Amino acid sequence: MLDAYRRNQLNAEHPRSMERRLLAEITSEMISAVEQGLIGPSLMPSLHRNRELWSVWSATCLDNDNALPPEIRATIVSLGLWVGRFTSEVAAGREDIEPLVSVNRSVMAALA
Repeated sequence: MLDAYRRNQLNAEHPRSMERRLLAEITSEMISAVEQGLIGPSLMPSLHRNRELWSVWSATCLDNDNALPPEIRATIVSLGLWVGRFTSEVAAGREDIEPLVSVNRSVMAALA
């Protein structure tokens, strides 16, 4: 019964809330991985999910039917490109994950 309620709740969830919830989940995974002492390639499961989400958002913003203002769409695409490049640096152990977490937190605040 509780599972059915949760499924209905998720189905009724506003897209903006769903995006924020998913971003919070992924960000939490990244933070948890770092707290466990993981670095570089060991972070890939959470880094991959984060990069995937940003790729989807970027692709959605490139769609001419997207209702967001062009400036916001361009910003999301730009951030998505940065996330992709920076993720590779984190996975290679050349950069810290904190900037990715920081960007995600800023976007979560904007979606709130």
